[in-house]
Amino acid sequence: MCRRRQILLASLLAAFISAPHAVSAESTYPERPIVITTPTAAGGGTDMVARVYAEQLAKTLGQSIAVINKPGAGGLIGNQAMQREANDGYSLFVSANNNQLIVPQMLDDANFDPIKNYVPIAGLARVPYILAVHPDFPAKTLPEFLKQVENNSGKYQYVSAGVGTLNHLVPEMLAQRLNTKMEHVPYKGISAALSDVISNRVPIVFGALPAIYPQVEAGKLRLLAVVSENRLPSLPDVPALNEYVSDFSNDMWVALYAPAGTPPDVVEKINAAVADAKRDPQVQERFSQLGMFIMDDGPDALNKRQIAEFQTWKTVLDQIGLSRKN
Repeated sequence: MCRRRQILLASLLAAFISAPHAVSAESTYPERPIVITTPTAAGGGTDMVARVYAEQLAKTLGQSIAVINKPGAGGLIGNQAMQREANDGYSLFVSANNNQLIVPQMLDDANFDPIKNYVPIAGLARVPYILAVHPDFPAKTLPEFLKQVENNSGKYQYVSAGVGTLNHLVPEMLAQRLNTKMEHVPYKGISAALSDVISNRVPIVFGALPAIYPQVEAGKLRLLAVVSENRLPSLPDVPALNEYVSDFSNDMWVALYAPAGTPPDVVEKINAAVADAKRDPQVQERFSQLGMFIMDDGPDALNKRQIAEFQTWKTVLDQIGLSRKN
């Protein structure tokens, strides 16, 4: 009897050791370098967020992490590239709400589903938006700016980092509220767009605080307003657009995703590393310097946020005539 029991235990032990699922992906991940793709150009708010986290996650996970920029078409090019990536945890995606939730509702060739084609890992940062103009622009204050664009429909142009970006939609929404028009001039990234605002080829920009504010500090642009719901603690003298146009506010947020089908234990390990990064004093200080706010969202909270906001933007795009059906 003892002999039979010994043989049975030995067989079970051998089967357990040789089973392919005996070692989970989580216990060995990551075993090689990781690539984070962002669908925006270098120097913009999304790119800055990606690089802050990439540096910290590399330390926590013990592997190098490269950030690759694939800008264009309001984030469409980067999103399409991600559809070809493996769902093994080595190809991650850092993108903003406008690139994920707005563009696929605007462009007919946006052949990706932002909810079904990605696994949400974590919200990373909320990025305040601001309104700035070239110093030669005739308006010196926010009320003067609103009066200028309202009384001169079609006269003024504004830049964006591409169709479907918040740089595009915020001024479109504002123009609709003021019953006026402004001309949209899209670029392949905010850096190129800013160059033309600084040179006064196009006088107006709505954009992420960290990308725009250095030009304000350098005297190359004039800051007129923040687009957040309230004034920013770091800019207490700058009015919120909401103070003059009721219920008008918008911020960009940036999140981390993986391709659909990425193993849950890998997602959890990455999320845990992101959570550690958010608690790091150096990371907190860096985001404070950039004028950004760390988001608390984990996978579930981020998923709920994006589903709700997807529906919100659907309504907005229908109202301003920019959804696919229009």
